[in-house]
Amino acid sequence: MASLARLLNRGLRLAAGAAALAFALAAPALATDARPLVSVEWLKDRLGQPGLVVLDVRSAIDGGGAEAYARGHIPGAVHSDYDKAGWRVTRKGVPFLVPTTAELETLVGELGIDEETRVVIVPAGVHATDFGSAARVYWTLKYVGLAQVSILDGGFAAWTADAANPVEAGVRHPSPTIFTARIDGRLLIDGGKVAAIARSGGATLMDARPAAFFAGKIKAPAAKAYGHIPGAFNLDSASFYDAKTNRLRPPAELAARATGLPSSGPLVSYCNTGHWAATNWFVLSEILGRRQVTLYDGSMAEWTADTTRPIESARTKWDDLKKALGFGT
Repeated sequence: MASLARLLNRGLRLAAGAAALAFALAAPALATDARPLVSVEWLKDRLGQPGLVVLDVRSAIDGGGAEAYARGHIPGAVHSDYDKAGWRVTRKGVPFLVPTTAELETLVGELGIDEETRVVIVPAGVHATDFGSAARVYWTLKYVGLAQVSILDGGFAAWTADAANPVEAGVRHPSPTIFTARIDGRLLIDGGKVAAIARSGGATLMDARPAAFFAGKIKAPAAKAYGHIPGAFNLDSASFYDAKTNRLRPPAELAARATGLPSSGPLVSYCNTGHWAATNWFVLSEILGRRQVTLYDGSMAEWTADTTRPIESARTKWDDLKKALGFGT
């Protein structure tokens, strides 16, 4: 009887192992596929797999937020409002900076994300600035050491474009975990190092704002002065985005739009607050495979907070007069 029981137990273990192997072979891979952009079909095939977190980052920037998430989201997705949850913080009067390591560990861990989690970020999919939200969250997760991060191409709008795709209402509460950051300092640069680049070179400064900001014709509220960091190259992040499809352009088109940049060497991406700059960082680093691409999170908000730092601008007295008369900004 004892021998028969052992044989039965062995048979059950072998059957369980075979079933697990069959599932592993049939299920689409998670850990081995770390592409920066994933399609709706890719995500639909993997929904519900262990180790996958679908992170909905809709906020007021895209006209959404917690209420829009509660009305409908990708099944199983958790929500973290890009504008309110703490992805960007104010320090010493400068807004929209990267949080401290301790703040990031808390933020990420409370979303149920650990060091081995596969994360797919879901923006609204409505405009270029909305994509910047996903790009900044993506960059932040890479900065804290996550290896497996992607953005859903086309966002929630692409998911709902097919009526056959399920949508879940209500609120999903993640199970918090302990997350330990492994900071990748190569991805972030501070104002002091940017100032050295502006003086002596060593990298290409890439201004991701529309041309009117770069020239100093208009100014963001967070910036204290008009214009751009001396020596910067203007590459509007919106040029990488196709407004008709609400997706990034194909890689060949992205490469064509970046041809004005040096073909090699370090790049520093900045804008007003490090938001549009995240799109340029994402395109150059993650899609086009450029090495040594860094984000200046403080951007013009931090740069212009120090009045001793130089500014280049094409602003004229006529621009100032139009502003005084209420025709400009």
